[in-house]
Amino acid sequence: MAGVLATSMLAACTEREIILPGERLGVREILQEPQGGEADALANVTVSANVPAAVNNPAWAQSHVSPSARTTNATLSANLSPLWSTSIGQGDKRRARIITDPVVADGRIFTIDSAGRVSATSTGGEALWSYSLVPLRDDSGQALAGGLAYDNGRLYVTSGFGTLSAVDAASGQEIWTQKLQATATGAPTVYGGLVYVVAGDSTAWAIEADDGRVRWQSDGLGDIGNVAGAAPPAVNDTHVVFSFGSGAVQGAFRQGGLRLWSADIVGARKGFAIALVDDITGYPVIDGNTVYAGNHSGRVVALNVNSGERLWTAQHGAMDPVWPAGNSVYFVSDLNELIRLDATDGTEIWSVDLPGYEPVRRPQRRRDSAFTNQGPIMAGGRLIVASSDGLIRSFDPTSGDLIGQTEIRGGATTRPVVANGTLYVVSTNGVLHAYR
Repeated sequence: MAGVLATSMLAACTEREIILPGERLGVREILQEPQGGEADALANVTVSANVPAAVNNPAWAQSHVSPSARTTNATLSANLSPLWSTSIGQGDKRRARIITDPVVADGRIFTIDSAGRVSATSTGGEALWSYSLVPLRDDSGQALAGGLAYDNGRLYVTSGFGTLSAVDAASGQEIWTQKLQATATGAPTVYGGLVYVVAGDSTAWAIEADDGRVRWQSDGLGDIGNVAGAAPPAVNDTHVVFSFGSGAVQGAFRQGGLRLWSADIVGARKGFAIALVDDITGYPVIDGNTVYAGNHSGRVVALNVNSGERLWTAQHGAMDPVWPAGNSVYFVSDLNELIRLDATDGTEIWSVDLPGYEPVRRPQRRRDSAFTNQGPIMAGGRLIVASSDGLIRSFDPTSGDLIGQTEIRGGATTRPVVANGTLYVVSTNGVLHAYR
């Protein structure tokens, strides 16, 4: 019996493989075809970007998502050289990452390390003060740090331990603290005497900047499939726009909190497991009467800020907030591409590849580590992306061509910011770098 089985197996192994005729198509490529009968993606084209003139901004006080806090094209030298570097504390660890972008105001750079320590550094690289966000009875590994915003001599700080605090920017002394009843890992936004923040990816708060009292709050929907850090609210003279873990974007009157509209960013990139995460990673950005937002799973949308009406949808995810400038919006996609879209209709103008997965020495080892690409911002008339592979890259906003790169030891872990012609960025080893 054994001999019969062996003979049968040998015969099966020697059978000639049948190769079916016809065209071979990759499964992933088929899944990624444009939907709705659209034509294949166009090749990169060169279209005038209408880049505004560079402006020397003295500060970078908070996230660029609000018009009042954004310098569309900050003054910056074409050839960056290292100016100084200094440690801000603990760098990235396996279970603790630096998720806070620096802010710059009044001759100081403010940062938070991966252990929840807030630091102030002079523009000459001198350490000024620091204090810990970690409560006395807790450990730094129990929660992520939060975000920063500066206004009128005060630094507003959120924390994963569920607090929003106002701190004297000159001394680091706490002025008040408000408990938010949920983690607050996203940056706050300060405007018109109010501090706006999202806690637990599900509750929007408006807090009085003077004394920390609650003006109003609004509930959204959370989700368990989210990435670290929440979106800073985007604010203009009339509106505030929040995003929640469920993938919803909500517009409200900023003074009284009356909800005006809600829009869900749905849809996912087929064939990719990361598309199961539908968090809003392309934070809402207000530019004129338009709100731009994107999710982690393959969609970027433009909404009317007054009504929430959808103006267009692009089939790309956004890993960071878009950068609106001239007639375009620029962003880093979920596929590690720097992309330029037409701001009017969302049409892709060009895309360029950024560093993706880290190279492996042995082909059989699965690729479980990826580079992160932080940005872009526009400064000195060019787009700047800081990457964890150890380079800060500059791109031509008109063509997408790579026009320069500068080394950052350890690789970048925050978005770059620019003030007074100096670029600041934090590396994965917990070092604040200055370039001019």
